[in-house]
Amino acid sequence: MEKRRTPGQRAGLSRARVLATAHQLLAESGLDALTMRALAERLEVAPNALYSHVASKTTLIDDVLDDVLDEVEAPAADIEDPTAGLHELMASTYQVLLAHRDLVPLYLARQGARGPNAQRLGEIMLDLLARAGVSGTAAHEALRVLIVYTIGFAAFATRPPIHPGAGSPVPAEELSENFDSGLRWLLAGIAGPTARHTD
Repeated sequence: MEKRRTPGQRAGLSRARVLATAHQLLAESGLDALTMRALAERLEVAPNALYSHVASKTTLIDDVLDDVLDEVEAPAADIEDPTAGLHELMASTYQVLLAHRDLVPLYLARQGARGPNAQRLGEIMLDLLARAGVSGTAAHEALRVLIVYTIGFAAFATRPPIHPGAGSPVPAEELSENFDSGLRWLLAGIAGPTARHTD
């Protein structure tokens, strides 16, 4: 017996198309404008067709945030210096966030991302931390601190001005240098000889 197709399949939708269109709506009009009905209208399908790919607006947002993380470049698996690998990974994450500044407030609100890409990157981070001598509870704490630092710095770098006369913003190049320096200091503390490594 032929398997019945879902409404989304009958409408010719793919998960990638749904997420790309949702991201486009977010970039154009913000979170309040992203509704399942508005997304369906943009895709020219009935709203029920969307539920073959996403369960709710919250799930949709989480999926968009996780999808973007596919752009993060992970270090080579055989990188010799695990601290350098962590630096590469977080620096790439920072650049991806800057490239998708419309999503940075959502990463803050959702406290990061969920899904396969976030899980994959988290596993890479934990492996690098273990190779740097940080494991157990301390490794998970370090992972959270690195993520919060990176998202927080991206939020600062992409913040809109309060008003036109608020003063000159810090140049993007200077902010990138500040992020890089701060990340090095942070990693030195995490992987240094006095760091707290717990099981």
